[in-house]
Amino acid sequence: MAAGSRISKSLLKDGADSFEVTVLEAAEPSHIVLFAVGRGGDPDRHLPLLMSLADHGCSVAAPHCERLASSVPAENELQLRARRLRIALDHFMRPDLPAVGVGHSIGATMLLALAGAQAWTRAGQAVSVPSDARLGKLMLLAPATDFFRAPGALDRVRLPILAWAGTKDEITPPAQAAFLKDAIGDLAPVRIHLVEGAGHFTFMDRPPPQFTDPFPNRDALLAELAEEMIRFITA
Repeated sequence: MAAGSRISKSLLKDGADSFEVTVLEAAEPSHIVLFAVGRGGDPDRHLPLLMSLADHGCSVAAPHCERLASSVPAENELQLRARRLRIALDHFMRPDLPAVGVGHSIGATMLLALAGAQAWTRAGQAVSVPSDARLGKLMLLAPATDFFRAPGALDRVRLPILAWAGTKDEITPPAQAAFLKDAIGDLAPVRIHLVEGAGHFTFMDRPPPQFTDPFPNRDALLAELAEEMIRFITA
């Protein structure tokens, strides 16, 4: 990390429970990044990317979560993740710095809900998540957007969004990212970056061990991703 930047772990309270947050403090921060992890729940699998953000003036708060047992989470599981993202933002937000949300997969879902979208479970339950006006932009990796297929579910989202998606993603196919532009492209700036040959976990520095990456040069892609993310956040 850059001189003066540091990485640490914080333990935050959520009622009677507590949860861990990986914190990367930039030496001279210009932005706060709230990182929302995917289904696996471990943001340290993205650590080199988060370190790149800290090297370029972005202090990062990345809450840890319990792994979701199912790819079809229940209402209470989604609400828990949203609440802990908000608690982390409450704790690490600075009034003098803009805040940006960065999320992978289901983490992108949670950031969209915080940005005002109305999520629905597959069972047809509306997920109650209070919106948070402190987030000014969203950078979404392999976003899971099937939670927002109900009419008008994304109508309250007014943030600039940059979404990266892979053509070989079988978990959240690129059509889920394209849906964002179709749904809110007239309401807010939405840009989709489609990566030919990338899969769902290609955007992770440390993918799950059972994952076979179809992408030929993931290290180069992750370096490009870090550069593009920093440009988007700091623009």
